[in-house]
Amino acid sequence: MKNPDSLRQKLDPLAYHVTQECGTEPPFRNAYWNNHAPGIYVDVITGKPLFSSLDKFDSGTGWPSFTQPIHTGAVLEKADKSHGMVRVEVRSLDSDSHLGHVFNDGPGAQGLRYCINSAALRFIPLAELEKEGYGEFLKLFPAGSA
Repeated sequence: MKNPDSLRQKLDPLAYHVTQECGTEPPFRNAYWNNHAPGIYVDVITGKPLFSSLDKFDSGTGWPSFTQPIHTGAVLEKADKSHGMVRVEVRSLDSDSHLGHVFNDGPGAQGLRYCINSAALRFIPLAELEKEGYGEFLKLFPAGSA
């Protein structure tokens, strides 16, 4: 069970609002919307890998967008009928935190766009994967990607 007090101490106010209160950060004014560096994106709370830069694309929305999670089971999808809309919310499997939404207008084989809040993520650059304990993900990146 998540302890709100310990999460408030661990997370900055925006990350808490996004992950625990299903908030949304401003478009084009967030850490990763325009990040093109190779690496992986992990859950800001648990550190579990969620997305790879290999699946990131510029959707023009101002939020980081991905064609798929880093592996099956990294995220949960659930119906979201808030704000007078019907959408599909994306949540982290391990922390049950709000990440963003998935839409059917993406460029990949499945045609999905995972529109994710930067505040719910921490980016681990390719050159830091081994040092940060994510060395198993180096195999995803072609030689010379760094």
